[in-house]
Formats: sequence, C-alpha cells, structure tokens
Amino acid sequence: MSLGMKYGLGRRVAKDSVQERQWYERAAAQGHAKAQFLLGSIYANFRGLPQDYAMARQWYEKAALQGDAYAQYNLGALYANGEGVPQDYAMARHWWEKAAAQDNADAQAHLEFLDERDTRECDRVVGLARTASE
Repeated sequence: MSLGMKYGLGRRVAKDSVQERQWYERAAAQGHAKAQFLLGSIYANFRGLPQDYAMARQWYEKAALQGDAYAQYNLGALYANGEGVPQDYAMARHWWEKAAAQDNADAQAHLEFLDERDTRECDRVVGLARTASE
C-alpha cells in the first residue's frame, strides 16, 4: 500500500495515478482496509479514473465493515447525497454513528445536522396535523 501512496503523492517517484490505483487494488484485494478506503476515494473523486460512485461505495463499504472510520463517514455521505446509492438518511445515520463512535468529528457534525433536520421535519408534520384537525 505504501507504494500506492508514493505514486499518489509523487514522493521519490514520478506521480502516477495509474500506478497508485494498481498498488491500492493489490492491497485492497488482500483485505487492507486503508487501501480499500483510498481506492474508494479515487473512484469518488475521479483521480485518474472516471468518477464512479457505485465503485466508491463498494470499496468504502469493504473498509467500513472492517471499522475504518473515514470509510464509514464517506459511506454515510454517499447515502446522504444519493451518490451511487438511493438517498437514504437512515443508512447515512447508521454509518455516521459508527464513525462518530470512533471520534470522527465530521461524522459527529453531520449527525447533528440530521438531528436538526429530523426535528424540523417533525415540527412541520405536527403543524400540518394540527392544521388538519382544526
């Protein structure tokens, strides 16, 4: 995996996104969670590849299931934004809660956003119900 990082950053070798991806793929295929996360990021951010959120989701999910907090956060973001998956705030919450439990500050902030969104939606529904009953 460290060779992938060297090629991705151009450290002691010429920067080469194809080599970067190939080294990450080798490590990811062996179950290396960080390589799976980084490969998902390559697909999500179209670095050297066409942007492919469905592939990003697959790699993020493999890493997330191994407990990688960054992959859990990014997987939650894909669900929240409906990128590569149907939009699903419950799944976003699920993954962000896992990442937040590992002190991922971005996941914690997004959970607060979801809580505010849920409160606003409840208030709206209660208001509609009151109006309908009057």
